[in-house]
Amino acid sequence: MNPRKLLVFDLDGTLAETAGDLIGTLNFILARENIAPVDLSQARFMLGAGAKALIERGFAAQKVPLAPARLQQLFGDFLAHYEAHIADESFLFPGVVEALDRFEAAGWDFAVCTNKIEAPARKLLGALGVAGRFRAIVGQDTFAIPKPDPRVLEQTIAMAGGTPARSIMVGDSRTDIDTARRLGIPCVAVDFGYTDVHVSELGPDRVISHFDELWDSVTSLAAETAP
Repeated sequence: MNPRKLLVFDLDGTLAETAGDLIGTLNFILARENIAPVDLSQARFMLGAGAKALIERGFAAQKVPLAPARLQQLFGDFLAHYEAHIADESFLFPGVVEALDRFEAAGWDFAVCTNKIEAPARKLLGALGVAGRFRAIVGQDTFAIPKPDPRVLEQTIAMAGGTPARSIMVGDSRTDIDTARRLGIPCVAVDFGYTDVHVSELGPDRVISHFDELWDSVTSLAAETAP
């Protein structure tokens, strides 16, 4: 019996709009350090590589040096503040729940593979009411491997009971596309996430602008790549 088909989603910028809470937390840290805030509309491209990278990028944007030891201290403070405000402004993108319902009815399973730390990823998905939809929720600390290393995607798929041959990645950035490509699985990219270039330039197999387009993109890819 073949494993069930699996969709593996990125989280920030793919399933959920989280920029407000993430950049809000970054600006909380910057203000505490007497550093000017970053503008939300200009800082979206900083997201996607995890909290440490976001802190580093925030300091770099304001041309303030940041020692590694201080980064580690600020990382803990960032997580504490962020988890306390995990979904003040965050929300699922339109059509996510309806898409999950349709795919689930057709026999698909779901997983999340994010560069968030696992605990806040689970907390966010719980706050948004969808944590129970995913057979695996994997963060960059779950296996101590961040994307774009394909091993984290491979282990996410295994944890969810799937196989790469019957899995498709859904993401919003170069990191997600590269991770999927390195594992040799198809990738659908949303064009409303966190990237400094349009995702169509990064070589995904399909690009969607709304989750109501996911069904046609995924089913066509599944037909093309069926073993």
